[in-house]
Amino acid sequence: MECDEALKTQVIENHARFKVITAAPHAGRGAAVAVAITDAGYGAGLPGMPAHSGWQSHAALVLTKRSSKLRHHPGQWALPGGRIDAGETSAQAALRELHEEVGLELDASAIVGFLDDFITRSGFIMTPVVVWIGPCRDLVPNVAEVDSIHRIPISEFLRSDAPLLEEVPGGGAPVLRMPIGETWIAAPTAAILYQFREVCIGGNATRVAHYEQPAFAWR
Repeated sequence: MECDEALKTQVIENHARFKVITAAPHAGRGAAVAVAITDAGYGAGLPGMPAHSGWQSHAALVLTKRSSKLRHHPGQWALPGGRIDAGETSAQAALRELHEEVGLELDASAIVGFLDDFITRSGFIMTPVVVWIGPCRDLVPNVAEVDSIHRIPISEFLRSDAPLLEEVPGGGAPVLRMPIGETWIAAPTAAILYQFREVCIGGNATRVAHYEQPAFAWR
């Protein structure tokens, strides 16, 4: 899957057919994350995945490993994002966080649209904002917030073993994880990645807000 105009058109057209569900404002504090599409560049840098050769032009999503020094969720996988500041829209917050966390400055024309709000166990209404970056952009981590940046090929999220669903004691919705390389990403980030795959790549109106999050993500 190449990071080219054909993919951009596919994502835009599939998203246009999707009806977004938003959460009630009183359900939590506002936050936004960027589901940002670019090229794989130097690859994800993960065990079990190619780092170079032939992967540079493949379409990828930008993910980070949060700084191990952060108070909340240190070292966890994340999409660039954070709290929505007073007077900001979710789209503005997602673009600001892209700039602050990975050094990428984009304007509103880069925004494709939104995915469903996801209410986290830690008390946030997380609004995913789909962003088209395109190829050949340098990304620089903000060391105060980010330990590393990973351009993970979208093909990883299309694996036949994804998603991984883990039943929870007492029943209810399972915990959702998305495998990458030899490891995995947990919900809420994984749930957003899965919905992106289903909606923007597959053209399916798949909902994910009901999936549970692992206990370490509740804090």
